[in-house]
Amino acid sequence: MNYELREMLPIDEEQVLKIFKEGIDSGIATFETEVPTSEAWNMEYFNECRWVLENENSEVVGWCALRAISKREALKGVAEVCIYFTKTYQGKGLGSVLLKKMILDSENHGFWTLQVGVFPENEISIKFHQKNGFRIVGTRKRIGKLNGEWKDLILFEKRSPSII
Repeated sequence: MNYELREMLPIDEEQVLKIFKEGIDSGIATFETEVPTSEAWNMEYFNECRWVLENENSEVVGWCALRAISKREALKGVAEVCIYFTKTYQGKGLGSVLLKKMILDSENHGFWTLQVGVFPENEISIKFHQKNGFRIVGTRKRIGKLNGEWKDLILFEKRSPSII
């Protein structure tokens, strides 16, 4: 199969949000319980470092984007990674292609640390982030509730070697 890796465009919003809904429905990908509007999604994520992967039918099958972890000036180079694939395309090694592109792009935009929180039961995501150079910082115990149940998050980070 041939895939195209490209910057996310406004025309991708519907497919991106559809894939995000699959992540919500899985129950192990996010604390979110509802798909945001396009406007709300765009306000939450940085305009740069947004990438999609398309299949041969020009359908978006995966996406990644960054969002701020803080409004503090001192932390402007730290961002949270969000990466999602439609169920059909998970586990095919495509996530690494998308993530590696975003990591390079994030460094070009001055981000020095990328972080991500993963639910302990999301073993695929844990292995994926470790395979791509993220290290476990620790576990945030009972950090939030999802559908009335307390959830832990394993916190990962990746420091850019090129931004000192």
